[in-house]
Amino acid sequence: MLDVLIVDDSAAIRKILQRVLRQADIPIGSVFEAGDGLEALETLKKQKIGLVLSDINMPKMDGLELLSRVKAEEAWKSLPFVMISTEGSQNKVLEAVELGAIGYVRKPFTSEQIKEKLSGLF
Repeated sequence: MLDVLIVDDSAAIRKILQRVLRQADIPIGSVFEAGDGLEALETLKKQKIGLVLSDINMPKMDGLELLSRVKAEEAWKSLPFVMISTEGSQNKVLEAVELGAIGYVRKPFTSEQIKEKLSGLF
């Protein structure tokens, strides 16, 4: 069972992602939420997270900055990180992958897309 951290400035999107994860029959434990990258870092310091799903465009600290900070920490280096964003430009996708994201899902997404992206992890 993996604990999951969902990082998005939209509470509605966080709820939708939680529902999708549960419908996708993915063996998840607790689901934690953060509204931006700074909140996400605080959660990561307190909880043992096994997967991060993060938006890119957020206030305070965006998803790419969060991703680069996570990958810079020895304890979090191997943490699976999937970007979920309306930001579909090839540059952003490439930047996310170069920083260490294991996948990228464009909003609006379907539960099948999320399941497909995560299927290799479980």
